[in-house]
Amino acid sequence: MGFLVHTGFEEPDTFSSQMALCRELTDGMPFGVNLYIGRAPGSVERILSFIPEMVANNVSCVETAGQNPGPIIPALKEAGIRVIHKVPGVRYAHTAQRLGVDAVTVIGNECGGHPGVHQIGTMVHAAQAPMEIDIPVVIGGGIGTGRQLAAVLAMGCEGVIMGTRMMVAKEMWVSEGYKTQLIAADGSESTVIKRVFRDNHRVLANETTKDVLALEAAGVTEFEAYRDLVSGTHTRAGYKSGDLSRGSYDWGHSAIFADAIEPVEAIFDRMIDDAVAASQRLHHLTSESIGLPLVSNIHN
Repeated sequence: MGFLVHTGFEEPDTFSSQMALCRELTDGMPFGVNLYIGRAPGSVERILSFIPEMVANNVSCVETAGQNPGPIIPALKEAGIRVIHKVPGVRYAHTAQRLGVDAVTVIGNECGGHPGVHQIGTMVHAAQAPMEIDIPVVIGGGIGTGRQLAAVLAMGCEGVIMGTRMMVAKEMWVSEGYKTQLIAADGSESTVIKRVFRDNHRVLANETTKDVLALEAAGVTEFEAYRDLVSGTHTRAGYKSGDLSRGSYDWGHSAIFADAIEPVEAIFDRMIDDAVAASQRLHHLTSESIGLPLVSNIHN
């Protein structure tokens, strides 16, 4: 299923109309909304104001991210909306579980966006989270193939989330120039900025990141010095024009799997086929081992 990102729209009316359009296009199938809880004053109140419209458009679940979701969970639950909270580490998933969310998404260091200050890898999260967390776990960060999906399911998680991999989908509104650059990428083009604010952000290395990293190297800690560089204005312009020299573009290691502009259906079909093949390989390996005197072989 897909998620609309409420911070991706400059005007509230646009967000509302896109929710209505999504409801129409999905013909009653589930879709969600990403609600980013910012540090700025008024962020919680702004999110709460969206809930009536989400109810009107039959939004089935939300993905919360950023700050503590506690202040908005009761209102969402009262509206009958399920809550999946996204975190950059299993330690934070424990807190989200105590707060009463329905599921958690744990993001690894390979993700485009915010991998957290500890930058623990996706493979570790996928193994650790289902052993410690009692609610459903979704894994993200560097995911772009069906064999990874099969591995995540085998480790006890319920599914995966993909960001960078899906940016080349035909349905995505970003420019073909952006998609072409992503297809040519191998995942090594990213860098992490905003460490000075403990708000690590994995993005495409470009002129903007050079400027940001220069400020960080100089020990500048006043956010105003960074504000224009990391504002969404430059990024939105680049998504439209294909000029990615300025702006902060989430750029995960799964860029290497974004190999063609094609419909979402085709991307998912390839992933499912790959996941089935991986599962069959495991079944074959398991079947071959049945009945073999493994302990005897070790002693011999």
